[in-house]
Amino acid sequence: MARPGPTTQAKRQRERAQKEKRKAKEEERALRKERKAQNSGRPLAPGEDPDLEGMVPGPQKPLFD
Repeated sequence: MARPGPTTQAKRQRERAQKEKRKAKEEERALRKERKAQNSGRPLAPGEDPDLEGMVPGPQKPLFD
């Protein structure tokens, strides 16, 4: 069996950069999850869509007066 060649410095730098990027992404995900939990506001009724919260059905005011 052949042995693998020496790990190059460039490969180490690439792997380190990937590791740092993964860590940064995990931190961002944790921050987003925390913000989402804080900004949830009032509890929604069962069956209520959070995207439609605060919208009023029917005719709307004109965009420009």
